[in-house]
Amino acid sequence: MGEKSKSKGCFGWFLVLVLLALVVGAIVYTIKKKTSHSDKPAPVPGPPGAVEKKYAEALKVAMQFFDVQKSGKLVNNKISWRGDSALKDGRDMGLDLTKGMYDAGDHMKFGFPMAFTATVLSWAILEYGDQMDVVDQLQPAQDSLKWITDYLISAHPKENVLIVQVGNPDKDHKCWERPESMTEERPLTQVNTSFPGTEVAAETAAAMASASLVFKKSDSTYSSSLLKHAQQLFNFADNHRGSYSVSIPQVQNFYNSTGYGDELLWAASWLYHATGDHSYLQYVSGKNGKDFANWGSPSWFSWDNKLAGTQVLLSRLSFFSGKDISGNSGLQMYRKTAEAVMCGLLPKSPTATTSRTESGLIWVSEWNSLQHPVASAFLATVYSDYMLTSRTAELTCDGHSFKPSDLRDFAKDQADYILGNNPLKMSFLVGYGKKYPQYVHHRGASIPADATTGCRDGFKWLDSKKPNPNVAVGGLVGGPFLNETYIDSRNNSMQAEPSTYNGAVIVGLLSSLVTTSSAVQSFT
Repeated sequence: MGEKSKSKGCFGWFLVLVLLALVVGAIVYTIKKKTSHSDKPAPVPGPPGAVEKKYAEALKVAMQFFDVQKSGKLVNNKISWRGDSALKDGRDMGLDLTKGMYDAGDHMKFGFPMAFTATVLSWAILEYGDQMDVVDQLQPAQDSLKWITDYLISAHPKENVLIVQVGNPDKDHKCWERPESMTEERPLTQVNTSFPGTEVAAETAAAMASASLVFKKSDSTYSSSLLKHAQQLFNFADNHRGSYSVSIPQVQNFYNSTGYGDELLWAASWLYHATGDHSYLQYVSGKNGKDFANWGSPSWFSWDNKLAGTQVLLSRLSFFSGKDISGNSGLQMYRKTAEAVMCGLLPKSPTATTSRTESGLIWVSEWNSLQHPVASAFLATVYSDYMLTSRTAELTCDGHSFKPSDLRDFAKDQADYILGNNPLKMSFLVGYGKKYPQYVHHRGASIPADATTGCRDGFKWLDSKKPNPNVAVGGLVGGPFLNETYIDSRNNSMQAEPSTYNGAVIVGLLSSLVTTSSAVQSFT
């Protein structure tokens, strides 16, 4: 009797404890559901590893190029030879479009690549902001990002109207002058319901959605504004489909789009991360994924093609999210395609791409050849860190296994080549190392700050045999030819011109390498 009563009493207390545990568990689960977009919380970074001095120094150099490219009334100007410029941009339409950044060595504001710059810079901050902070580069990165997003907000005055260009590129390229000296008219070009531009509207939506996450904690009001613009622009892009290259034939000679499906998927992916709204997840994994994602076919990540970036970004969900994601066959295809992209990059993989120089640099295009290896290396480090943080030990490529460290080694090889470990023993990052390009195709850098030349007579500085009087510090030039030669000439815009979007991908890559170990951060 005694033993039986004792057991019964213990069992009663056990039921009470179980009920208490269930109640506590339900409360914790509810809190998690309110603070996270998935059943499984996103990873929280641990302390970064030791600083890699080479990459830290290169990052500090690369970050300065955003200051070189800034338009408008400069605040805390850190570039001695730059000053206020384009202070009337947008005035004809009653808009303030003075901010933003010049595209490359010219003075155009092309909305398509500028928005891509903002999206990639946001992604770099979201993944590697803690590492940027270790070397005091997080605040400069956020300041540069906001300089662009302030412009993008002003460029979106109505739900279905987006200013996508400031300046006339044909006329702009007939001038060689300092931005501070510009007196020419700078007309505005827009997309709207009559002249749609799905790819540029969607890329701008991606930029604003990703940036809304960057500023979510530091400035919630600004973050909410960005997100509202992002949602409106995505709806505009999706509901009024049409290529901006068709609506604005002039852009075909500068930033011609090869299609808008990738931008729609890219924007929806960022909007899902920013909102947790599953309709965006359904958008990318359902019919639109089947129509536009080219599952199973690896591609190159660039200002024109966002598929590889989308595949890696959506892989984040399969690495870190809960059961509601694991059963999504569309998302599984994004992950498989991202794996195929990684396998193509690894030099010892059976499916390794042959698009490389003899020294191992990824090489795809004569024009701006460095964009693809830098963008590829950035994706490789991100994917490597997803594997490490989620404790995914191996990547299988056609029966061969590779570790996260193999992807990181590939990325470091590409970065090291760019920083001077190449046949020319020259850094392609202007201002970094003992030897770097001296005749960069960049108007402001090529003209003395006290020069009084204007649009036409300024061409003497383009043709000058002397090195640039100003250093376009942080500019990543176009890069080498396939035979690994480089002609250091201002007239060689194919190789010698730096671009703002190159600045974003090199900052992303260097940020991922700035410490000996990385851990991805939470987006929420």
